[in-house]
Amino acid sequence: MYYYNRTPGQSMTRPYSQWVPPMFFTIDPNNGVAIYDQIVRQVKYAIAEGTLRPGQLLPSVRALSQELTINPNTIQRAYLQLQADGAIEPLRGRGLAVRAEATRLCVEARRDLIAQRLRSVLSEALHAGFSNAEVKRIVGEQLTELQGNVPSISAPSPLDATGS
Repeated sequence: MYYYNRTPGQSMTRPYSQWVPPMFFTIDPNNGVAIYDQIVRQVKYAIAEGTLRPGQLLPSVRALSQELTINPNTIQRAYLQLQADGAIEPLRGRGLAVRAEATRLCVEARRDLIAQRLRSVLSEALHAGFSNAEVKRIVGEQLTELQGNVPSISAPSPLDATGS
């Protein structure tokens, strides 16, 4: 897995609206989801969560590809997908910025993706013969277990805290 943490350092000389906030990408090349799609999802989640706000710049293709040690074409593909989805827009001479209406779009996209994934898991459980009551019990147990233990996209990786 790869983690990217953009530190404010030199960016502090830019106006706040142009400052690239800390973002934590978790890229797992072995999870079955294309790397560019992982980046797209995580940027959308960061926008939906408010970590990235309208007008804020994203890291450049070169900077992000070097930090994540990923081919720049992969980053470019993710950024093109985000532009096509209406989440980001190019600003001449400055880079790519979050669009004004992106928060609403990304909240909807996040909700749709989660609903689709939950539906798939629930269908699998029901197909396997679990009753509605059993599925509800399992979901309830998992929600209780996860409560407060899941970092958001803006939180540092647990590996960062342990120094690994």
